[in-house]
Amino acid sequence: MKKKIVIFEVEGGSDKWINGLRKDTMPIVRAFENLGWLCEVLYFRDEWKDEIYEYTKANFSGFISRINPGNLPYGEELYFETLRKLSEIGVVAISHPDEMLKLGAKDILIKLKNTAFAARDTYGYHSIKEFRKRFPFSLAQKQRVLKQNRGSTGVGIWKVEIHDDTKTFENEPLPLDTLVQCTEAQDNHMEIHTLDDFMKLCEKYMVENNSILIDMPYLERISEGELRLLLIGEKPMAVIHKKPSISEDAFSATMFSGAKYTIFQPEVYPDLIRFFEENAPQIIKQAKLKSYPILWTADFILDFDEQQKDKYVLSEINCSCVGIPEKLIGEFENSFAREVIERIESNFTLKIK
Repeated sequence: MKKKIVIFEVEGGSDKWINGLRKDTMPIVRAFENLGWLCEVLYFRDEWKDEIYEYTKANFSGFISRINPGNLPYGEELYFETLRKLSEIGVVAISHPDEMLKLGAKDILIKLKNTAFAARDTYGYHSIKEFRKRFPFSLAQKQRVLKQNRGSTGVGIWKVEIHDDTKTFENEPLPLDTLVQCTEAQDNHMEIHTLDDFMKLCEKYMVENNSILIDMPYLERISEGELRLLLIGEKPMAVIHKKPSISEDAFSATMFSGAKYTIFQPEVYPDLIRFFEENAPQIIKQAKLKSYPILWTADFILDFDEQQKDKYVLSEINCSCVGIPEKLIGEFENSFAREVIERIESNFTLKIK
């Protein structure tokens, strides 16, 4: 076993600092070095995939993927192909493409819709025909949130509502010429389209990514903030309260949209932690994974149950490229590095046996 690990990043992107790397990359590198491991950073390019594969195969026992969905200029296909090939020859994956796709894609909300995590009236549209047939019915009932399956920083996540809220449609689909108000989570900018034009705009998420669209209810208590569980394995390490900006149309809790982040110890939110720990095995079961990712997050929005008591609704999971908040740098990366080394050593021990 080589005491060497590589971090994969991509050139460019809004997540980079003045040194061209993510802000938390060098603290992670130093954490491994303090534990006696060498940690190297490589940029991934499609045209370098063969060289990266051979170099990683020859020099490292594991890799850490630190690339946000959407940051690779030509998509994730060749990158994931390279990661899978490395994993197949025994290089330990943090995270494996299966984890990123089965948990980090928004369709995990569809897989969990019959569990305690997700809203029951959450739908997945697997074809443009299905989307155009069902979404006008869905939107006629209430405000909705439409999400592309893979993405980050709120791109392709839209809050959609009828522009003239005095109109009622009950059990009828909205006419295609109905004006709808659409707010994108990336920066809370608002657009007004006919329903027909908006659906055409969203079709690109299905065509470009050969993927599905997720349609879930808009939860008004997002105004109170979103609660992010920051996890190492199955252990909650922190709760991040993400409060949307106070502008009129704001519903996004991304930092890019102006949301305010406040970090708390898990014990400050005992009900959330209890709810998560009781139900977390369902996530792994429904995603058909064998174990939890090492570094991941689960985001929750408050709603009311039938007794008007608080309940937590899962809004998304991220395990593709979880950032370490600046206020946690100094200790969190050490816990992460120790967990990664433990998994690599455990995998090496199993191979010997």
